Amino acid sequence: MSLPLLALFLAAFAFGTAEFVIAGVLPDVALGLGVSIPVAGFLISGYAMGIALGGPLLTLLTKKLNRKRLVLLLGAGFTLGQALCAIAPSFETLMLARIFVSVLHGSYFGIAFILATGLVPPERRGFAMALILAGLTVSNILGVPGGTAIGNALGWRTTFWAVGALGLIATLIVAAALPANAGAAATGGGFRREFSALRRQQVASGLLVAVLVMIGQYSLFTYIAPLLTEITGLDSQAIPVILLLYGVGSTIGVFIGGRLADWRLLPSLIAILSVQTLLFAGLYFVSPHPVLMSIGVVLWGGANFAFGSPLQSRMLIWAADAPNLTSSLIPAGFNVGIAIGALLGAALLDAGFGYRALPLIGTVALALAAIIVSISALLERRAGSAPPRPAFAAAE
Repeated sequence: MSLPLLALFLAAFAFGTAEFVIAGVLPDVALGLGVSIPVAGFLISGYAMGIALGGPLLTLLTKKLNRKRLVLLLGAGFTLGQALCAIAPSFETLMLARIFVSVLHGSYFGIAFILATGLVPPERRGFAMALILAGLTVSNILGVPGGTAIGNALGWRTTFWAVGALGLIATLIVAAALPANAGAAATGGGFRREFSALRRQQVASGLLVAVLVMIGQYSLFTYIAPLLTEITGLDSQAIPVILLLYGVGSTIGVFIGGRLADWRLLPSLIAILSVQTLLFAGLYFVSPHPVLMSIGVVLWGGANFAFGSPLQSRMLIWAADAPNLTSSLIPAGFNVGIAIGALLGAALLDAGFGYRALPLIGTVALALAAIIVSISALLERRAGSAPPRPAFAAAE
């Protein structure tokens, strides 16, 4: 693994920790700022909306800026944003600081995908993309528990200082390791070309699939704790262990997906989505059985994160001449799906179906995703079309 890729991974780890660690210290934040826990929960949904709406806009506005300089500015802004979170005197101030960081987050991941795939030969692009995605999964395994432990021991504001320090270290490593001209090809082209890439069916269908997968994922994952206690019958103390195993499975799945993307991209994507469909259906049947459910959760985590590299690789291949907007819309699509999934899960529960029925949402959503990719592949084969040349090649 090259040092530039490691630097991008570390920055992804910092951003992922910043997004998810708030869940571990949410009760303390609510108490410290004098708001209820449900109100404090808007710090999570506000962050997701900042990624979805602000990230693509910032990416477009900065598309002409040198990619390394932009990543450094995003890292510096991230560190500043965490400091603002740490000293926030009120809930409103903390919310604004979180939204500020989330906009940087949405832009960073779009740029990081382009940079990572540009640092390696074509046959290694799936692995490079998987490494960036691994920053998110590892942040759940190490960053969130570590940040929560710091908050419990030293107060929730110290958690934000620690995450800010992590971001600063990552930024300094990026400054030292990333080539000055990294991602230079992505600064070419105009705004019209960026939007025209979205009209390609491979890109548009990919965005829809990203939303559907996250709908399935978070309609269940949002309520995984009560499902495991009330339906599976596990003790509440076992929940962190199950979630840790889920995180381990997710990290393994990310790299498996990267390898599959480098091997046979489109067949692998269809196969992964099909396996996810079967796993969601399986979770419905095994949820009352602790051992089988525990195994199912690990497999579910692995399959869920395995789809990311093949999907994003396919989308960026078909947006190679204008990758900036497409790359930033990928995390936006993920976060839109997260928001919709949580709402659909709540609606199903409010309708009286119970926690056991939640995997059925994922079964339907993933089946639709697999069908969409299969239709996209059929249309591509019939049209006999070829991906566009990269931006630098198109300009030659």
